[in-house]
Amino acid sequence: MKTKQYDLVIFDWDGTLMDSIGKIITCIENMAKALQLPIPTESDIRDIIGLSMTEALRVLFPHGLNLSACSAYSQRQHPKNAFSQSEDDQYQQMRAEFKAQYLHLDTTPTPLFAQAPVLIDELHAQGYQLAVATGKARAGLDRVFAQTGLGRYFVASRCADEVHSKPHPEMISSLLKELNIAPNRALMVGDSLLDLTMAANAGIDSVGVTYGAHSAEKLLQAEPIALIDSPAQLLQYL
Repeated sequence: MKTKQYDLVIFDWDGTLMDSIGKIITCIENMAKALQLPIPTESDIRDIIGLSMTEALRVLFPHGLNLSACSAYSQRQHPKNAFSQSEDDQYQQMRAEFKAQYLHLDTTPTPLFAQAPVLIDELHAQGYQLAVATGKARAGLDRVFAQTGLGRYFVASRCADEVHSKPHPEMISSLLKELNIAPNRALMVGDSLLDLTMAANAGIDSVGVTYGAHSAEKLLQAEPIALIDSPAQLLQYL
């Protein structure tokens, strides 16, 4: 019988288990249009996936709703203008618009990747402890846990509204502490440079997935032990 190298496998969610990168990109673009903000490039949006939503918006829109330097801004276009809002209020408005786009206005499907449920079931059957470390808020993760039926497989999870956002190691270090797992017995699986850098910062191995937010070339910057092109390929490294 093969000896396990790891006891705990930690998964990112968006772009790793769920095919949701396209929807996130579309919803940020539509949020920007709705609030008459400059539309970020797709590459810039991919780079913030994994951050908490507030941190992501601060990176993409560092001036908030204050577009005094942009020709698109005018008092007529924004009767409730940015100058009367605090910075926190501005980003709260942006978060609310993104949430409306994601939950109600945009119809882009977000299925699980085809092999993901089988992979999770197989790892569970083999006795691995499974966890999630995600840029989603807790409400968002709980929602997709319920929608997909996968929540029952994960013994613990961390969300970006509970601890420091990626690439800070706190998501991983707090999971290791809760589950009493040594760093050398844990593996992070993610599609973003933020995921793999977080793993490196926490002192654990990582595997990058090439079908999500970032390219293989970008993921290799964090020196993962392997790159995989489909969820099922992860079994080769466990």
